[in-house]
Amino acid sequence: MKRKHNRSKAPLIALIPTWAAVVVVYLGTMVWSVSLSFTNSRLFPSWNFVGFEQYSKLFQTPKWLVSFQNLIIFGVLYVLGCLFVGFLLAAALDRKVRFESAFRTIFLYPYAMSFVVTGLIWQWMMNPTLGIQESVRALGWQSFTFDWIINRDLAIYAVVIAALWQGAGLVMILVLAGMRGIDGEQWRAARIDGIPVWRTYVSIILPQLTPAFAAAGMLLSMGVIKTYDIVVALTNGGPGSATEVPAKFIMDNLFQRQNLGLATAAATILLLTVLIIVAPFRYAQYIRARRQAGTL
Repeated sequence: MKRKHNRSKAPLIALIPTWAAVVVVYLGTMVWSVSLSFTNSRLFPSWNFVGFEQYSKLFQTPKWLVSFQNLIIFGVLYVLGCLFVGFLLAAALDRKVRFESAFRTIFLYPYAMSFVVTGLIWQWMMNPTLGIQESVRALGWQSFTFDWIINRDLAIYAVVIAALWQGAGLVMILVLAGMRGIDGEQWRAARIDGIPVWRTYVSIILPQLTPAFAAAGMLLSMGVIKTYDIVVALTNGGPGSATEVPAKFIMDNLFQRQNLGLATAAATILLLTVLIIVAPFRYAQYIRARRQAGTL
């Protein structure tokens, strides 16, 4: 009995280094960063507490407000766009098209690339003097204009297009896996009833893909919060601050302006944003699991 008891404790003992790393590396640095946001730290940490002064200064900084507004615009369009395009791609592949494996690889390949590479590719493609605009004009359409990357009003949408090109493949794979798990009898019944294919997808298939869309939306939303690489590679936050995002604002204040207090205050706001997004999703998963287990 004693040997069996010790054997049951073995996995817990083996996990002690992992839990120690989580507490020290993740939770410890998180608490340290939040604490610094209440100080007047500049280049080096200072424990001269100033209360909520950094947060007040943060929300009085126009660049931060613009960056948060850009994050909302980018996040909404990016997540919804990826879900929509990914669903269309999955529905197209679900029709058992020829060379399906090749198409799956082609559509998913951009997701395997880093955001830096994606940003550089689209920076070249959207460059008015080198990319799409110049290529189309060389064909004779001299009035064609595609200068979003240098247009203050449209630059954020250029970032959305580049990110959408990369992220739609992830949604496609998750949704396609969900479609392949649906009983084929439903398709046969729909054909017998004469229901159009598009209506079958919208009314029958789509409601059953809620878990796949929820997982994809969660992954995409987490990526939105930490958006940095693609903006730096594509526009570097410009023109002006038209594509500034919170992560870039934090890095600029941390390494260029040496304002550690303001940077950690902005990072704390981002942390709260992540918690606001994650908490309802995790709670919904918990409630769903309890209902499936019959304990609610």
